Amino acid sequence: MAHRLLASGAHRHLKSLASSSSVSSRSYISEMRHSAFREKLLRILRTEIAYEGESRPALNPAVDFGPFNVDHRPGEKWIQLRRSYGREDIKIDATMFDGAAPSTRSAAAAGEADPSDARLHISLMVEVSKGDASEFVLQFSCSAWPDDLEVDNFFPVRHGNVALKQYMGLNFRELDEEVQDAVREYLEKRGVNEELAVFLHGYMANKDRTELLRWLSNIENFVKKQ
Repeated sequence: MAHRLLASGAHRHLKSLASSSSVSSRSYISEMRHSAFREKLLRILRTEIAYEGESRPALNPAVDFGPFNVDHRPGEKWIQLRRSYGREDIKIDATMFDGAAPSTRSAAAAGEADPSDARLHISLMVEVSKGDASEFVLQFSCSAWPDDLEVDNFFPVRHGNVALKQYMGLNFRELDEEVQDAVREYLEKRGVNEELAVFLHGYMANKDRTELLRWLSNIENFVKKQ
């Protein structure tokens, strides 16, 4: 009886050791596979970072443009420019490239536009404020093309309050030509013009590179953490 109990106990002990060894082996293999996948991903990320850094080296972003101070907004898809004009405060929120159009109207009509030759688009929201002197700010929705700046619409907005059903006025292109010209001149005097559009396109091309490198580096840093 005692002999059988000892034999049974030894058998269970050996079985337990075998099971433990099997679990450890599976865990080791799983860890090795995980490590191999991680190293492969890190290798690919580092290759991509090196390629982007060498083929499209990013420049330090400009901190100003004429009278405007530029806030780069690292890690975000937009930037902000600010300046004073007399007693006015002018703020411009500009997106990174958010669309494109064919380089020529004839190519667009024929459906023969070359994607590599497209005119990239940047959306702008220009806000002119007179502080406590007025309960409103004047906002201008604009489009910046590589060599042109267009006004899409403009409207007054109460400070810190955008009504859901606010009347936005007529579409800018439906206004009388004299009104359109006067609005363009108003903006040009405040530095919102073709030169700004050219600057923004160069700036955003560089930001596109810096943000891609930042994104890749952030992923690399996360993956390499044990």
